[in-house]
Amino acid sequence: MGRQDELKRKIRYVLVFFIVCLVMSGLTAFPLRAELDWLGSLLGIDTGVDPSTYSGLKGWIATVGAGLRDAYARYPFLAYGTDWLAFAHLVIAVAFIGPLREPVRNVWVVTFGMVASAGVIPLALIAGPLRGIPFYWRLIDCSFGVFGFIILWLARRYITELAATEQLGDV
Repeated sequence: MGRQDELKRKIRYVLVFFIVCLVMSGLTAFPLRAELDWLGSLLGIDTGVDPSTYSGLKGWIATVGAGLRDAYARYPFLAYGTDWLAFAHLVIAVAFIGPLREPVRNVWVVTFGMVASAGVIPLALIAGPLRGIPFYWRLIDCSFGVFGFIILWLARRYITELAATEQLGDV
């Protein structure tokens, strides 16, 4: 196997992993209430109890679950916003098919993804406190940006190397 083939294989693995992560992230944004109810039951959270009786992670999950149940019951149209969030993840995943098929030509999509991933951090750190998100949860949100950036940086590095071997005619 030549170096170009090896780089294409590595690019494919990294980008497929990233696409699968985006798709999973998108699909899990649709059933938020059901997921929160399931997680709450897994953590032993009683939905009939005031969320303020719990602390730490349990308190946060209980609060978010109660908020979703209340919002969905009184204002179900608010869930439409997370439907659009889910849809956006799926559409962005589709954009990465370009670099999957022609990595050198579509390296700009990978660069775009790196910029978007980096943007997660200031969003979480600025909007999080404004929305009452606990600091530890903001760090979890930031980790998505960090991991996404690292995965795409690796893909971009392989693509850059592939472009150099194609220019040299290395087979």
